[in-house]
Amino acid sequence: MVDKLKIYYAEYPLKTILLAGFFFRLLAVIFSKGYGWVDDQFLIVEIAQSWVDGTDYYGWLPDAQGINTPKGFSFFYVGFHYLLFRLLELLQITSPQGKMYVVRLLHALWSLLIISGGYKIARRLDGNQSAKMVGWLLAVLWLFPVLSVRNLVEYVTIPLLIAGVWQIMRNKEHNKNWQWIWIGILFGLAFNIRFQTLLFTGGVGLVLLYQKKWKGTLLVATGVLLSIILFQGGIDYLVWHKPFVQLIGYVNYNLHHAHEYLTAPWYFYLTVILGLLIPPVSIYLFTGYFRSWKKTLLIFFPSLLFLLFHSFFPNKQERFIVTIIPFIIIGGIIGWRQITQHLDQKPVLAKWHKGSWVFFWVLNFILLLPVSTMYSKKARVESMVYLSRYKDLNYFIVEDVNKSVLRQPPLFYLHNWAPYTTVMAYDDLEKFRKTQKGKKPEQQPGFILFLEETRLDSRVEFMTSVFPGLEFETLIHPGYMDKVLHWLNPINDNQNIYIYRNKSVIPDKLSDE
Repeated sequence: MVDKLKIYYAEYPLKTILLAGFFFRLLAVIFSKGYGWVDDQFLIVEIAQSWVDGTDYYGWLPDAQGINTPKGFSFFYVGFHYLLFRLLELLQITSPQGKMYVVRLLHALWSLLIISGGYKIARRLDGNQSAKMVGWLLAVLWLFPVLSVRNLVEYVTIPLLIAGVWQIMRNKEHNKNWQWIWIGILFGLAFNIRFQTLLFTGGVGLVLLYQKKWKGTLLVATGVLLSIILFQGGIDYLVWHKPFVQLIGYVNYNLHHAHEYLTAPWYFYLTVILGLLIPPVSIYLFTGYFRSWKKTLLIFFPSLLFLLFHSFFPNKQERFIVTIIPFIIIGGIIGWRQITQHLDQKPVLAKWHKGSWVFFWVLNFILLLPVSTMYSKKARVESMVYLSRYKDLNYFIVEDVNKSVLRQPPLFYLHNWAPYTTVMAYDDLEKFRKTQKGKKPEQQPGFILFLEETRLDSRVEFMTSVFPGLEFETLIHPGYMDKVLHWLNPINDNQNIYIYRNKSVIPDKLSDE
């Protein structure tokens, strides 16, 4: 069996790598429920489903009163999910978890283009051996399968960027006019999903100018503009009767609010990349990335430009830099192989080098399975799934008085756009008591969700003084990886959620059957 696999791999290396990559992505499709960040859930899934249900719960569309304004987010990727959810409902796939199985599967299949594209680019630049190493890293690096199934615009755009680069390399001087325009359309589609990819596209354009491909540069720019005008300008005009209002709103918001988010030193992303790629191999890859810059200029300069901009822009979040990690891997492997091609002549260094790669792969596979199957934000999702059993739920309260930042409940999984009230650390509890006490049952919350157990008894006692009919219903635990992430960094708040039912509104607990 092993010999047959070796023969198959020798004959079909890319197919073998793709099958391995798909296997771990399929595990993520099946087991990695939930969501990773606020954006992949609340700026994509929640918005799209609320439109399908005809509610526009989050106020992204124009309203009759003229209150809603453009939020500064592209409708392109959200619109894809809107159409997908509409189609799934026509096919009678209506459960939230069922829809997300389909979403994760489609994203997993889409991400395979990163593996095949990265492999082809590396093979074109440095031959089969580099291509195989790049392919395996893109296929089974511990964080890629789980990122592949998330609605993360930073990751979803990578296949388009890789495809654009590959199309330029593939034909070199022989690209026809329509091919150059198609390359621009690919980069333009990436921009329509995530605006910041224009930095990468701009870097590609500068490289083409440096290579004196004047006509190609102009035609690529034409393709980019056509894509942006059609999707950004066109959709905004249809919705808001003004072109590019979302893009303008996005730029204005970031110019005025960049310092309100996580700010970190300029080297923040260097530490993130070095950590994610596991040292000392990550150091090898970074060294090789800079060593091979001449050979890999078409991916080196655009990705470096992207990295420099984000390093000096105040708002820094780890996921922002994910877009260029595959390009760092491609350039890193090519450059590091150049550096180590004569390493066999130095036995001590060769032994250390081999050992460091063994360490890398052992640690990578220790992380790969649990991360690929992690149920992220499990307590928040499952609390909504639990409440969705009560079809007549009209209102609930989220009580999180130990925190000042709200962890929004993912109403997509509630299957009901019921309003909710939050009670946070900054709220005046006596004022809350006065506004809520004495309300008729139809105005009271059906449930109160208490997040984390700190001072739980006194918090429940206070709420019971406001709503005397409170009764403990159930406890929802976070997932195992949520607990690990919280242990590693307490900023990852993934608490137990204690659900109390208000008997004045919902007298009886539903059976667990």
